[in-house]
Amino acid sequence: MSKKEINEALKKVDTYLGQTLFVESASIRPDGGLIEVQDDNGNWRVVLVSEAKHQGKDIENIRAGKLVGKKNNQDLMEAGNAIERAYKNVNEIANFMLSERHFPYILFLEGSNFLTQNVTVTRPDGREVILTYNDGTLNRLDRLTAANYGMPINTNLCENRFVTCNGAAIMLQAASIYTKGTGGHWNDEDMIMVMLEVARTSLKMLGSDLFKQLSKR
Repeated sequence: MSKKEINEALKKVDTYLGQTLFVESASIRPDGGLIEVQDDNGNWRVVLVSEAKHQGKDIENIRAGKLVGKKNNQDLMEAGNAIERAYKNVNEIANFMLSERHFPYILFLEGSNFLTQNVTVTRPDGREVILTYNDGTLNRLDRLTAANYGMPINTNLCENRFVTCNGAAIMLQAASIYTKGTGGHWNDEDMIMVMLEVARTSLKMLGSDLFKQLSKR
């Protein structure tokens, strides 16, 4: 999706938006792709966007007996910040969908930086290493929940939530964040089930939107 398309969508909401573009060829490409459907009015509407991110190889390293760190004497590697790059795509799709009442963006997370419970891993020599899920040097989930306003993870948040602040209604576009809390890996079947649920929610919201448009005629 090009930045030009995103800016054009913003301008339709308010002409003050979508004015700035420095690189004509700028675009985004979520690694899981983007699916659109054509509605009864001939408009293409986004029903699903997905990305899968892996960060943290501590479990694999421990099982393999590999030590890490500058001196290769540590069981655990301090988590990096690579996952935060996902914010660009989330924000850009949110801009593109500012006029919609749904936000079908899914982030699938796996790896030791996204644990939701303690995990015990055994090294080849028999020594057990405990990965503590709420250790600030390891866990990066709190950095990503900025993309869903701190709402629950492993939850379909496709339908936008409206909140009232200082008398004004605010629409929240929240990414649906799914993680393998024990450090496991996503398989195709599990991801497909989540994506189908979110896509169906999108279609329900679009159907409701088209019904309201017909009712006004």
